[in-house]
Amino acid sequence: MHKYNLAEGELLVRAAKNSIELFLRNPHFDKAVVYETTKHLREMDGIFITLEHHPTGALRGCIGFPTAVSTIGESVIDAAIAAAFEDPRFVPVSIHELDRLAVEVSILSKLEEIGGAASQRYKKLAVGEDGVMVKYGLHSGLLLPIVAVQQGWDAKTLLKEACIKAGLDGFHWLQPNVKVYKFQTQVFREESPGGSVIEVETKKAGPENHGAAKEKTYKS
Repeated sequence: MHKYNLAEGELLVRAAKNSIELFLRNPHFDKAVVYETTKHLREMDGIFITLEHHPTGALRGCIGFPTAVSTIGESVIDAAIAAAFEDPRFVPVSIHELDRLAVEVSILSKLEEIGGAASQRYKKLAVGEDGVMVKYGLHSGLLLPIVAVQQGWDAKTLLKEACIKAGLDGFHWLQPNVKVYKFQTQVFREESPGGSVIEVETKKAGPENHGAAKEKTYKS
């Protein structure tokens, strides 16, 4: 995964916010208006957009692309619109919410399948550093690394919750025919709506945290 600097991260956050505002004013707006600011970002990375109400931190939408569907400069526009208006858990964002909506952009590394014995998969996850995606047939569930940190989960709980998100039994990750992938993220977010953009550092877990007790896919 390309390492993005703070200026690039800020561009992506602003592009996401601008895309939402322009869509609210005209769902058929010319995306090139936003893309002009990010077109030099040609890397092919997955991306997720998370929307939260400020200052409560309540989730307002989260959708993205686990693998690259186009350049990051293009994907950020579509992911932002999807997070604001297509997350089935929420009603679409309204224009009256814009001044209370904080945007977070997570850029994903390439998915790495976790091989070996199914019962030992959790040992290959570093809580706070790795996110997971579980796939079984038409079912898939993805959780970003920061979710485990926020919820205080260990590696086994992270796998369990990813299975539940996929619509599977929580212990389905123990089945050998279920594919489990891990990935890392680089995260940029607004400190407040329209405020400064910072890079978020998630907690990196040591070995003691691996087994003991903070398509479009959706974040919890």
